[in-house]
Amino acid sequence: MPSPGVHHVEMHLLLEGVFQVYGHDFRDYAEASLHRRLSKWLTESRFSTFSQAQGAVLRDPAVFHSLLTGLTVNVTEMFRDPLAFKTIREQVVPHLRTYPSLKVWVAGCASGEEAYSMAILLEEEGFKDRYRIYATDVDPEVLEQAKAGIYPLKELQRFTQNYQKAGGRAAFSDYYSARFDRAMLEPRLRERMVFATHNLAVDAGFGEMHLALCRNVLIYFKPVLKQRVLSLLDTSITPGGFLCLGLKEGLETTEWQRSYEEVVARTRIYRKRYA
Repeated sequence: MPSPGVHHVEMHLLLEGVFQVYGHDFRDYAEASLHRRLSKWLTESRFSTFSQAQGAVLRDPAVFHSLLTGLTVNVTEMFRDPLAFKTIREQVVPHLRTYPSLKVWVAGCASGEEAYSMAILLEEEGFKDRYRIYATDVDPEVLEQAKAGIYPLKELQRFTQNYQKAGGRAAFSDYYSARFDRAMLEPRLRERMVFATHNLAVDAGFGEMHLALCRNVLIYFKPVLKQRVLSLLDTSITPGGFLCLGLKEGLETTEWQRSYEEVVARTRIYRKRYA
């Protein structure tokens, strides 16, 4: 077993190699979370050290994708933090209705629950075919799960409770069909959604977004990467548009604090000021 210092160096050499070969940049992810996830992946792999794993990761895409899955954070649920979605419904939607068409970006969508939550909310608020949701994530395999829209049936009780607390206007069971131990969301929810691989650390943003959700993502980044991502989101959001962050994130103490105003205190939902 290598010493902690060697272990640390090997880990960062592996991340540098991943960036050089695959273009995925994890070098500025928060150290504690990064080390925990990489160590877990290593323990579950056939390798004893990061140095031993490096050659296989850089030469075998299948090994790399297993590492990518281990590195990405895919903890999510439908209508997570219901108050945030209730605030979007009550305080943000009235402004969004003023646009002839609506563009929404769900960044770091993981397995898609948040994107589908937005689709349900917008349908219930009368947007019908007037919106497009762009759901992006760094992991192509988890995006395939998102596209399928199939979730464990045991999760649906919690999803239903969240939906009701978020101000849902119908029976949540109207949006899925159950089969054995799985629940499939209604295909119509995917009709206005675009799923795409996107790396917040290196890729360009999207233009003219009226609403961008990047919730519970920044907490895993070092300050330099947080700044890069916030800049990316800012350039993607149209003046008067909205930015939603996680409850443990925020624009306070950042250079964008004066460019946005929080819609409701402590919800981490901001509106971009007009220049």
